Amino acid sequence: MVYVKLLLTALFWGGTFIAGRHVSRHLDPFTIAFLRFATASSLLLTLTWRQEGRLPRLTRGQFILVALLGATGVFAYNALFFMGLRLIEAGRASLIVATSPAFIAVASALFLRDGSARLLAHPLRAAGIPLSVLGAIVVISRGHLNQIFAGGVGLGELCIVGCVLNWVVYSVLGKVVMRRLSPLAAVSYSATVGAVALAVPAAIEGLAKNLSNASWTDWAAIAYLAVFGTVLGFVWFYQGVRQIGAPRAGLFINFVPVSAVLLAAPLLHEPITWSLATGAALVLSGVFLTNRSPKST
Repeated sequence: MVYVKLLLTALFWGGTFIAGRHVSRHLDPFTIAFLRFATASSLLLTLTWRQEGRLPRLTRGQFILVALLGATGVFAYNALFFMGLRLIEAGRASLIVATSPAFIAVASALFLRDGSARLLAHPLRAAGIPLSVLGAIVVISRGHLNQIFAGGVGLGELCIVGCVLNWVVYSVLGKVVMRRLSPLAAVSYSATVGAVALAVPAAIEGLAKNLSNASWTDWAAIAYLAVFGTVLGFVWFYQGVRQIGAPRAGLFINFVPVSAVLLAAPLLHEPITWSLATGAALVLSGVFLTNRSPKST
């Protein structure tokens, strides 16, 4: 059952690119992000209370770190995510974001003493990083690599690259926070901080007008993003981590861009081009190599 849940989690997370692409065409990005996390944080806090019997009290240092998690992984990531999806295809965005694990491994090796530096010293694991970057470049440039150096990268692509950078910071900080705080509590608090921070720009952006203009499909997309893409996906993923370990559970993350591309083709009528397929192969190969278990290297 755990493997089914992990596969569904990858499908849910792949679907966030589809839902995000759909709703970002009709509503403004801060509004979408606020509605997503206002809903998700309420559910996560309730779940934390029920599972842990209380909401853990934070020290001053923990609060600062949790606030940084909310600023990077919720506020900045989601604002850039929906800005980017308004401009570029869901499949391409998912493959750019798919490079995150490789960069997280590098950042962990540089800033944390968690064994990443020793593991990345292996040639095959180290080779995965430039391979992932090359794949992202192929996807971003649509196969015209010279555009990267000729200023041919669009705003949408830059927004999604910004998502990657913020997710790397969030993930590295998250490893520190979760040394003394459960993953559920850490995500619940960071989602709450992010939702509160998103309320201000959402209001300035015209939250009331956005709400009045939202169709039932927009509301369905937001509900999907909050319930399936955030709450259920998170809970099931960490259940998998507890039952089969982080390395094996983490392998299922590779299915996220695959599911996004395959869902985007019929649902959003996005073509699967040669540059998309080539970039996908390079990105996924690079991420697989970088995150190989020590025994396999």
